[in-house]
Amino acid sequence: MQEPKGTLIALGGGDDDVLIELIKSELCSPDSHIEVITTATLEPLESGQAYKEAFEELGCRNVRFMHIDEANAADKPENLTRIGNAEVIFFTGGNQLRLKEFLGGTQLHRLMQERYLQDEITISGTSAGAAAMSTRMIYEGYGYYSLLKGEVKTTDGLSFISNVFLDTHFTERGRFGRLAHAVSKRPEFVGIGLGEETGIIIKQNRHVEVFGSGVITIIDGAHVRYSNLDEVEEGEPIAIENLTMHLLVEGHEYCLQDRSFRKVSQQRKKAKTK
Repeated sequence: MQEPKGTLIALGGGDDDVLIELIKSELCSPDSHIEVITTATLEPLESGQAYKEAFEELGCRNVRFMHIDEANAADKPENLTRIGNAEVIFFTGGNQLRLKEFLGGTQLHRLMQERYLQDEITISGTSAGAAAMSTRMIYEGYGYYSLLKGEVKTTDGLSFISNVFLDTHFTERGRFGRLAHAVSKRPEFVGIGLGEETGIIIKQNRHVEVFGSGVITIIDGAHVRYSNLDEVEEGEPIAIENLTMHLLVEGHEYCLQDRSFRKVSQQRKKAKTK
């Protein structure tokens, strides 16, 4: 499988200044073309303008926002040209199902995927914009009900990365149960729970490095010895043996390829701050 040249950045929601500052300081220049995709939100003009101003306050000079929905087709020639020239694509929060509905399978979506593979582009997002980045995304499952068979729903995502579930607002909204449930159903997937104001940088679809002030939760089902998912009826509680969990903070990373946890070397951290 081809290793992408692009970089993925996903934030768990909340105050996203840390994400905007990261993009500006490490991943683009003042002249980089930044496209904010507001499809997930029901307030696209307000959201798009707010992000445009936030990037501009940091010195970015080429920031535009694009809304795609039932009234604004994805595959307009202007949209394709803009995404073809973008160096950063930023997906706002909102409802991730809207991203699937209005972007999934379009020519514009395929162009984003091609550019992520072939070019040194940054694909970034917060909240719903982060949750939609993988081949599958979680969109339902709340509290106690997330531990009942059939209550956690997943669907196709935007497929920039495979075999990963990204769940956002993770600690703040008590989403451990639904991520554990999703991973138990698909143990080939790694579950990544993103706390608010905390995110991950994924390079080559392998190395997951943490940034921000909170905690990232990794749930790994590779060593599950037993679950009752094939035995119980819909609506009954689930049992799982030997799920593995890791907690990461800034200065740590997780390798998706060999499912290993490690500290970022001091040399690399110094290089990042120069």
